[in-house]
Parts: sequence; structure tokens; C-alpha cells
Amino acid sequence: MSEPEPDLQLAIASYSDRSSEIDAIRRVVFQDEQGVAPELEFDGRDDAATHLLAYWHGQPVGTARVSWPDPQSAKIERLAVLAAARGRGIGTQLMQQALQLAAERGARVAVVHAQAYVKVLYDILGFVQVGDRFDEAGLPHVKMTKMLTSPSPA
Repeated sequence: MSEPEPDLQLAIASYSDRSSEIDAIRRVVFQDEQGVAPELEFDGRDDAATHLLAYWHGQPVGTARVSWPDPQSAKIERLAVLAAARGRGIGTQLMQQALQLAAERGARVAVVHAQAYVKVLYDILGFVQVGDRFDEAGLPHVKMTKMLTSPSPA
């Protein structure tokens, strides 16, 4: 795993409180860089999800969304890191935080629809591909899952 990045802070964020920061990151990464249509990126499910924000040197640079399709599973979505902050392990740390959050809330499995070009990140984190590649928002993806263990009681 990557070493923690100095000057990086991760926070659980309420979408209603931090939507401008979350949306700005996702707009740049998914719409501007990857050409995802706004109606696909902003699907109306953000208010029901838990969001993570990464701040590097006090500036918001990354985000991820965790949704709860059922009590036993967490779906980690919308992992995005601004280009200027990539290569520092921020995406990995966001994913580790999301996995910890999912386990703490009792999920037994985490699911991602990983863009094919970043599948290796999820491989390193212990996810396993399920099924074949598919198209989502015009980009090749793979479904991946990871079994979670609940944290030990204190």
C-alpha cells in the first residue's frame, strides 16, 4: 500500500454541505476529461450516499461516494482525483477510507464498477473481477467485489 501523503486530510462529507466541492471535482474529472454526460454523472443519488473528500494542502482534490444498495453491501462509486494531485496515492487512500467506512457500517461486500484502465488499483486493494467488461457512460468498465470483515468490537 502507499505511504500516507503529507498534507493530506480525508473527511466524510455531507453532500448537502459540500456539494460544490464534490461536484467541481467530478465535473473536471468525469465531464471535462472523460466526456461523461452531466445527466449520467449527476444521477440524483448523491443525497442518499455518503461522500468522502480528500484535501491536499487544504484544497479539495479528490472524492468518492459510497451508497448502500442493501444492508450487506456497499457500492463505492465516483472515485475522482484532480490531475494535479494524481500519483500521490490519494485515490488509494480514499478507497481504503471507503472500505473502512463500509465495514464499520456492517457491509460484508464492497462493489465497484471500475473503469478498465484503473482496474489495477482495485486489484491491489484486493478486489476480484466478476464477469466481463461492459460499457457504462460510454467507457469500458468491470464489476469488481471485495469481501469485508467487520472491525473488532472495542
